[in-house]
This record gives sequence, structure tokens and C-alpha cells, in this order.
Amino acid sequence: MNEYKMYIDGKWVDSSNKKKIESINPSTNETIAAYPQATTLDTETAIGSARKAFDTGEWPKMPIAERAQYLYKIAQIIREEAYNLANLESKDTGKTTKQTTFIDIPTAASAFEYFAAAGTSIKGETIPIHNPAFSFTLREPIGVIGQIIPWNYPLLMAAWKIAPAIIMGNSVIFKPSQLASLTCLELAKIFERIELPQGVVNIVTGKGDEVGRTLSKNKLVNMISFTGGNAAGREVMKLASENTKKVCLELGGKSPNIVFADCDLEAAVGGAMSAIFMNQGQMCVAGSRLILEDKIYDKFVELLLDKTKKLKIGNALASDTDFGPIISKEHRKSIINYIEIGKKEAKLLYGGNIPEDRELEKGFYLEPTIFANVTNNMRIAQEEIFGPVLSIIKFTKEQDAIAIANDTRFGLASMVWTKNLNRANRIAKQMLSGTVWINTFGGFYNEAPFGGYKESGIGRELGKEGLLEYTETKHVNIDLNPTGKSLVTSWFA
Repeated sequence: MNEYKMYIDGKWVDSSNKKKIESINPSTNETIAAYPQATTLDTETAIGSARKAFDTGEWPKMPIAERAQYLYKIAQIIREEAYNLANLESKDTGKTTKQTTFIDIPTAASAFEYFAAAGTSIKGETIPIHNPAFSFTLREPIGVIGQIIPWNYPLLMAAWKIAPAIIMGNSVIFKPSQLASLTCLELAKIFERIELPQGVVNIVTGKGDEVGRTLSKNKLVNMISFTGGNAAGREVMKLASENTKKVCLELGGKSPNIVFADCDLEAAVGGAMSAIFMNQGQMCVAGSRLILEDKIYDKFVELLLDKTKKLKIGNALASDTDFGPIISKEHRKSIINYIEIGKKEAKLLYGGNIPEDRELEKGFYLEPTIFANVTNNMRIAQEEIFGPVLSIIKFTKEQDAIAIANDTRFGLASMVWTKNLNRANRIAKQMLSGTVWINTFGGFYNEAPFGGYKESGIGRELGKEGLLEYTETKHVNIDLNPTGKSLVTSWFA
């Protein structure tokens, strides 16, 4: 078993109380590593380190092109270590090696590369005004940023948050989930390897009710960027309000997946499966509501069931595994509770059970689950389950589909499947969600903003908008009155 330490002020340290958190492989229920359970004192030490790095350190004063070189080096080493990082991510989270190898690790590397280049494009602007004055804006770093993520995409989310924050000159205290911290600690090794200045990034492992709470409340932290559940997000927002710090929140979802009769049937079935069964449905953007036109309902469901039954459930490290375990025994229990609710509300078409395969009995496995005869007012259609549970809702008219899709407190992502691009554009404009995917799912691009409407969050990640989240706008005005004195100087004369 590997023993990790936290990374604070460029040093590897244990928690002040010497307590550890064990990393459990969801595929086998085996302990694979341990890392510190940070205390409030440890978190405050990290905040002090980040504060010093920003207030008196070289990082925010460094030319942005020079900061970019550090990010390029980080990306390079992530690619060099891709095989090991992908396997570790699979062991730590239960997501398949297919996903970690082809999505998570390379995408994390490309995020550092993108923000290294994009950061140099963020500049202030000159503002034309009528008075004799020169007026312009500056984009400056905010200061110390607290960043908190969940367990479903650890390394990728670390890249999404850390890269834009530090390229703009901020310093960071980063808290990964207590259920999945290993690749984030490996990322810290990369920071040490490239000699990132001390305190620019601090990785603090531990529980949200201690580390996250301290980051959210502490007045020396200027901003909190949080990704996670809505209840926790509201608590972060409440604590941050005590000293009016900026918050950027990416919260839950109950994403609609609208499928019209004129779709490419095979593509739409495959897309619907990816939208709910990739990463065992443990995605904030999961297409958990399949809103299906009645004309193709029976055929679509038949194809969907046939393909779902062929998914191979197994150890995340096995190359032929399609569907890995749930992150923890506790989370599996939560999903099963929703499945029991669904059985009372709708019709269970497939799944919902713990597999009987003896080779899987030690892990946290659960069958992919499909419900039919769902109406949008049911709990399984309204509440975020965060697991592989699909609710199928039938519709007849286009406007009915739009109404169903928008009838939720969430607004993170939505999908539309149709060959009629005029219809697709028409519907996209009516979707109350931060992202609309047309004839695809999960098209995340570093260049494009990501975030939610309604209770799915505040602010954006990725793209230019994601960079700007980590900046303050300063307006500078220089008087150019030809007399050398502006009107205000003689106001009381």
C-alpha cells in the first residue's frame, strides 16, 4: 500500500493529527493507498502558504508567457506518465481504463496546454469616452483561490481548475475528494518536479466538513471554485457570503436527452447509452431523462435494451470491461434506494440489481438500470441519482418535449437527436441549460465554456469565460484636460 503526504508550500507533509484516509479500489474493495486527513490547522497553513506566494512571491509578477512555460511542462509530464496515471485513476475511482486512457488523462494534459496559450490572450481594453481622458481596463489576478472537486473526474477537474487559476497569476489551495485523491497527489509530484514556485499550488487532502468549510469561511481566501452536489454547494455559498468572497459553482444536473423520430437511430441509441452509462452514470451531465418520441418508442427501447444487456460488467482495469463499479458501497446503496423508489413509480425494464457473478462480489458493482412509463413529476425524473439509472419519458409534440426538458430545477446540459438541423437550432435556443449537444453527447472542449443555468451553478469553466472567472477587472482613468485641471478639482472653488 502506498503512503502519500500532502503538498503544502512546496513540501510533503502529514496532517497535524497524523490521521489517514484510505483509498479503496471500488473494483475489489481493497485498500490501495493512504493519505493525510487534513485538519483546520493544516488547511490554514496551506492558506498562509498561498497567501504568501501571492502577496510577496514572484508568481503574480512573472510575465504570463513565463508562467505558461510551467503549464506546458506539466502537460508534457502528464503525457509521459499517462499509462501510470490512467491505471491509478481506474483503481482509485472505478472508471474503466478505456475512459481514463482515451479521455481523462490526455484531456487533462491538453487543458494545461490550452490555458498556457489562452492566458496570453486575456488583456484589458481601451474604452472610448467623450471627455478628455484616457480610459482603459486591466485584467488582474484575484488572489488566493480555494478549489474543491468531487471524485468522479479527479485529474481532469484538477486541470480544469488549477490551470486557468495559476496562468492568470493566482495561487491555489486545491482539495480533491476524500474518495479519490491519488492522481491529484501525483499531479503535485509533477509540480515539484518542474519546480513550480512554493505555495503557488497546495494540495490538501481531507474531508469537506473540515477542509472545505475552512476554505469557504477563511477571509484570506479570495474566491472559491466548487464542483459537487447542490447541498454542499449551497453550504459553500453560505459560508463564502460571510466575507463576500467570489464563488464559482458547478453543481448537479438532470439532463434531458430528446430523441426525435427522424434521428439516426443507431447513433441515438449509442449516444443515449453513453450519456447515462459512461462512468456508471456518475456524471453531473448524465442524460438521465430520455425524452423519446412516440413514433419510434418501441423500436428504440428494443434496441436500447438489447445493447444494454450486452454490456460487460467487470473490473475497471480489465480491457474488455464496458461497465465498472460504483465509487463506494455507500453510494451504491443510495442509488439502490432510488431504484426501489422507481419500482413503485414506474416500470423497471432492466437491471437494478447487484450482479450475482462471484468474481464481482467484493466490488461495488450494480447493473445498468432502465425504467419505462416514467412521467416527469416522478422522483426518479426530478432528483439527481448520480448513477446508471435511466428514465424513459414518451412525448408526441415538439413543444411537449421542450416543456418536459425544461421542467426541472437543474440546467446543466441537454441533448437533441434529429436530422433536421433547423429543428435542432430552434430547440437549442429554448433549452434552459448551459450546454446543448446536437446529435452527440459529452462534447467538452477547452475552448468552449461549461456551466449551468438555474440550480446547476454560477459562473463558467473552460474557454475564455473560464479564464476570466479568475480575474478582477480594474478600470483606470487618466485625465487629459488641456488645462491640466479637470472640472472636479475646482468643484468647491
